[in-house]
Amino acid sequence: DRDVVLAALARNGHALEYARRALKEDREVVLAAVTKNARALRHASATLRNDRGVVLTAVVQDGWALRFASAEFRGDRDVVLTAVAQNGLALRYASDALKNDRGVVLAAVAQNGTAFMRASAALQNDREVVLAAVAQNGYALGWATAELRGDRKVVLAAVAQNGPALRFASEALKNDREFVLAAVARDG
Repeated sequence: DRDVVLAALARNGHALEYARRALKEDREVVLAAVTKNARALRHASATLRNDRGVVLTAVVQDGWALRFASAEFRGDRDVVLTAVAQNGLALRYASDALKNDRGVVLAAVAQNGTAFMRASAALQNDREVVLAAVAQNGYALGWATAELRGDRKVVLAAVAQNGPALRFASEALKNDREFVLAAVARDG
């Protein structure tokens, strides 16, 4: 019964899992589910996982719901930007093309620096992107290229955010008194 399912969804969006197939294809029912719990998108019909309004409703409240969106929306720049602004780690589910999109990756690392691990290899060698990532989370230095792990400005930004990130620096910088003092000043 549609009314019973809507009442259940008002309490728990994952109740959509137990609804009849026809209700998983009902836009109003699915919107009620993802409004309550964005990850209920996983139980929606394929058609509604490919509905822009439904997907945006989900990723606005929980970027991780991008995981359950159709491949088309995992490659849609606006949807992915919305998702990573809410949860930078949602970059994991973006298309490869968007993992190589500087603006998308910068938005993701601004929200969560460790999202940097999901960036394309080219962007892991982009100094501006690495600086943004380590400024948010010094441990992002661990995913930077060897060249940038030897860049004084990048490593200083990383250890200023998180002293123990010094462990990811090049050997030359690990032996540099200025960097060790900066790391110790942040986290003795």
